[in-house]
Formats: sequence, structure tokens, C-alpha cells
Amino acid sequence: MLKSMFDKLKSGLKKTKSNLIPTFSRTVDDEFFDELEIALLKADVGVKATEEIIDFLKDEAKRKRIKDAEKLKEYLKEKLARYLQRCAGKLELGDEKPAVILFLGINGSGKTTTIGKLAAQFTKEGKSVVLAAADTFRAAAIDQLEVWAERAGARIVKHSPGADPAAVVYDAVKSAKSRGDDIVLVDTAGRLHTKEHLMKELQKIKKTIQKVMPNQPVETILVLDGTIGQNSINQAKTFKEATDVTGIVVTKLDGTAKGGALIPICQELKIPIKFIGVGEGIEDLQPFDPEAFVEALIEE
Repeated sequence: MLKSMFDKLKSGLKKTKSNLIPTFSRTVDDEFFDELEIALLKADVGVKATEEIIDFLKDEAKRKRIKDAEKLKEYLKEKLARYLQRCAGKLELGDEKPAVILFLGINGSGKTTTIGKLAAQFTKEGKSVVLAAADTFRAAAIDQLEVWAERAGARIVKHSPGADPAAVVYDAVKSAKSRGDDIVLVDTAGRLHTKEHLMKELQKIKKTIQKVMPNQPVETILVLDGTIGQNSINQAKTFKEATDVTGIVVTKLDGTAKGGALIPICQELKIPIKFIGVGEGIEDLQPFDPEAFVEALIEE
């Protein structure tokens, strides 16, 4: 039987969830709050949010005379969802064709795989998709994108390794516009070179897109590796300083117990989280839904 999206989400968050679940089958006392605090920190929720959550739950338990920890679950879910609702966002594709989505992120973050999965989802919806291989720094990146283009049924525009990334983007957007394609997904180089170099390269790519599509906003999506938890925040700040990041994708959440890092990522970066990756399948890249995320994390 096909797994529902929620089942996939639950299964993808299993490692993070294993930190939190055992804590609730007990009485509410100081030891319970100590255990929950450790569990939240292990899940990488962060010190600030963890302290706020524990204080909030202590107040609720005292005010409502709650003795059974199971009854505090709903309050925990409510508090976690409240943090994450501030960061829920959807893709903004604009009114013109093609919509252009630029992907940023360091090597190994899952950027090219995210592009491939998204391309497959779009083509499944009947949209025509073009992939722009603008990571010309590594020949392997172009090859990987080519494999995804074939798998997703998308067209790819590429130049030889070492070519100007902006030239690749220009050709991809221009050809997509002339053919009436729906979406262009742009893969960029994943090295964290100097901030100045990164800034110049991204500005050049964006100017190139605006030459062809002057009225079309460019979605700029930063892909973060979920397995490094809060450590991805510093990477994100570098990209945020280099360009206007409009959304985040957090990948590989199925491979980590640090899924709680979405909370400090949300708190510190204040950028909408648009997708999360909870498995290797194409459909395991899911639109971010804070309520479903919290439900999958807390419920047994």
C-alpha cells in the first residue's frame, strides 16, 4: 500500500522523535522537566527555545494542576507549532512564464537532488521544466543534474565545465521563454568561496535573469543539510549576506536526530521554510507544514 505523505513524514522524523517520546509516559515532576529539557536539547531545538518551552510547560502544569505528563503533550505541540508557523512559506512562482527558481547551498547539502526531486514533482503536475547547470565549477555536478533531468523528464541546458555560470542561466531562461516552458530551476556552485566572490557571482546571475525576465521575481532557495542541525545557521548567514534569500529547504531529516533544529533556524534566520526532505524518494521532498511536522514529531 502507498504510504501517505504524513506516514512518510513520521517515518522520516523517527530519529528525532526517538529523543522525545519516552519522556511522556510518567508523572509531572522536576525529573520529568529535566528529562524533557535534555530531550529537546538533543533534538537540537536550541537553548533559548528549550528554556522558553520548559518555562511555558511548568506554568501550564502549575496553573491547570496537571500531574500526567501525557496531558502536557498538547501544550508542547501548540508551543512548537507556534514557533514554526512564523516560518511556513510556499513557492512564489510569479505570473509570467517561465518562473525562475535559483538554488544555493554548499556541496553535499542535497541541492542538486532537491532540484531533481522538485523537477520530477513539477513534470508530474504537467509542467514543462528546464534545468540550468550553472554549477560549472565541478563536472560531476553537471553530470548529476543531467541524470536528474532524464529521470524527471526535464530539459537541461549546460555548457562545458569552467564556463561562465551566468551565460548558462541566460541560455536556459531565454530558451525556456521562447519555447513557453513553465519553470527554470537553476543549480549554482556549492563552494563557500569568499563572501565577495559569492556575492558577485550571484548578483551577476540575478542580473542575467532580469535581462530576460525584467518583471519576474526570482525565488532564491537556500538548501541546508538537516544532519548538521543548528550548525547550518552560520552557512545560511553567509548566503543571506551575499543575496536576498527568499526560502529555505532543509534536507536529510530522515538521517538525523536533530530535526528540532528547524526551530532555531526559523528563529535566527527569519526566512520561510518552503520544503523539507524526509527520505530518498522523489515524494519525500514535502512542502513544509508546521502542524503536520509537530504532530509527526510528538505523536506515537
